[in-house]
Amino acid sequence: MNDTTVTLVGNVATAVEYRETAAGAAVARFRFAVTARRWDRERAVWTDGTTSFYTVSAWRSLGANVAASVSVGEPLVVHGRLKVREDERDGQRKTFVDIDALAVGHDLTRGTSAFRRSARAEPGPGAQAPPGAREGDLTDREEVRGLVPAAGEDPWTTAAHQLVTVP
Repeated sequence: MNDTTVTLVGNVATAVEYRETAAGAAVARFRFAVTARRWDRERAVWTDGTTSFYTVSAWRSLGANVAASVSVGEPLVVHGRLKVREDERDGQRKTFVDIDALAVGHDLTRGTSAFRRSARAEPGPGAQAPPGAREGDLTDREEVRGLVPAAGEDPWTTAAHQLVTVP
């Protein structure tokens, strides 16, 4: 696929709007402001450049987690697919830039955050693996285990950093 992926650092400009589509998919949307900063050599100070605004869409569990975690004004890092579209409004052609988010997180260079793992829904009876999945493939039921090595173990060479299947 020839998608253009971008990583943006900025601030949440509007409240997160969370809804479910008619097909049952959940989506969270918000406007995201990104302001360029430049070093002004003549005055020896940082100055703000122009601000660009993007509409960020986060789908499924990412959307639910964004809606529960993000508020207006918070600094974020958004990574996703860039989508540029044109529309006619009030008789004028306008260009809109959207980001279909793949990952969203707080910008920890500007503050702290506390992570809480969200509960995952257990598959119901008769649940099947996604199409094309093979035995041994990574699934949503896998997580990193053993992040703290035993006393005296080298954390970079132990098996503690392997992905394992949760039974």
